[in-house]
Amino acid sequence: MCARYMSDPRTIILCVVPANADMTVSDGLQMARQLDPKGIRTVGVITKVDIMDRGTNAKRMIMNQEVPLRLGYVGVKNRAQEDIIN
Repeated sequence: MCARYMSDPRTIILCVVPANADMTVSDGLQMARQLDPKGIRTVGVITKVDIMDRGTNAKRMIMNQEVPLRLGYVGVKNRAQEDIIN
């Protein structure tokens, strides 16, 4: 069902990828790359940035350097308990 909607050239593909996993093996991103090989109509959303291990970051993902998309990526970070306290 997803492939049917995503294959329509008028559709913007919203591809949600967790930051704490390898984005190159993400099923959603692989499907988006298959149906939109140039990444012209795909928007990436990187979630779970707040629960990444200390010392790691999602900078390369958000800066569109890992798997390039024309529309780029948006990072989503929830507030941690430490953020709420401070």
